[in-house]
Amino acid sequence: MNEESINYDVCIIGGSIAGNYLAYLLSGTPLKIAVIEEHQKIGYPFQCAGIVSKKLNELLSLPRELILNRVKVAKLVSSKETILRLSGDEEPYIIDRVGLDKLFYQKSKDLPNIDYLLGEKFKAFVYPESSEDILVFTSNRRIRAKMLVGCDGPLSSVAQQLGISNNVIYATQIRIKADFNENQAEMYFDEAWNDLFGWIVPEGNSVYRIGLACSKNLSRKFQTFLTQIGVDYTQRIDQQGGIIPIGLMNKIAFDNILLLGDAACQVKATTGGGIIMLLNAARYAARCILKCFKHQNYSENFIKNHYQIPCKVILGKQLKFHYLIRLLFQLCSNKDMEELFKILGKPKIKEKISLYGDMDFPKRLLIRLLVDIDILKFLVKFIIKKPRMILKTVSALI
Repeated sequence: MNEESINYDVCIIGGSIAGNYLAYLLSGTPLKIAVIEEHQKIGYPFQCAGIVSKKLNELLSLPRELILNRVKVAKLVSSKETILRLSGDEEPYIIDRVGLDKLFYQKSKDLPNIDYLLGEKFKAFVYPESSEDILVFTSNRRIRAKMLVGCDGPLSSVAQQLGISNNVIYATQIRIKADFNENQAEMYFDEAWNDLFGWIVPEGNSVYRIGLACSKNLSRKFQTFLTQIGVDYTQRIDQQGGIIPIGLMNKIAFDNILLLGDAACQVKATTGGGIIMLLNAARYAARCILKCFKHQNYSENFIKNHYQIPCKVILGKQLKFHYLIRLLFQLCSNKDMEELFKILGKPKIKEKISLYGDMDFPKRLLIRLLVDIDILKFLVKFIIKKPRMILKTVSALI
């Protein structure tokens, strides 16, 4: 390791979409930025189902070549093969996830104020005495910076050094040529894998991304799922694995440091997706960083006021609704899920879902569903049956 410190204003750990987008947002400023990425190639390993709402195009002006497909219908399947088809104006994109990671890397990597240090692993940070800086140690060098941003995923080393850890589940996915419906994304619910669900996502050209996420016995449960849907694992094109943070957004502001993306658990607990949330959070992060330099204030309190609080107010509330929905599904037995599917399949409920459904911001829909008498009856019966679990759920949200 080079014992001499290299000076930067901002050191970003992680060169996935969170770190790359933040670097891009700061690229037009005088700030000198380092992005540390442990892999030699941006975008790899590929670890995402890649289904995202059309808000992505509104946020980024997404290049057409990154949009592989669009789906018109969400097909939900219960353990007893009760099917619920939902549709609306959302029509989410199936995207080239590797291409999305590379998009802002390509825009930023050759700029004079941004250095990408690839194949380099973050090791630790320290606060030097008599200084407002932060020292960052990587596998190759020592960096002195004013601010450190942890964008290094669900098992973030930056977060762990700060005493923050995420609850996680594990996911696996194959890509395979198959004969499903290319206009619909499918989700399979079963109490055997109630941490999330199994999925079939149409990538286009008869290629499908088929995956499952759960907390334990992933390989066995995934094979059970593939058998259930009639897919031969040996015919896969390739396979990916991943880790999904599940829970509520953590403390994300510290002296000289902020957390962003999966490291901050800015993830929808209903689906494990977080692209829209982290892109919005990155904008708050960029504004906060600029304010820190303008006022020469890098304290936890300042970062909290200008980053953590806006994130909690705007994004955190929506993430709580996702978490509440996930906990409800997780507490449901297969019998409960059958009853819920029948209620959600009623024309009046499907109409509300079609009109007010939102993949990212579910509050508006939930408020309208909670005044429906059938939904209320189901919830009251559910609460009476499992009062301790419900109390634990509510306590987690307060």
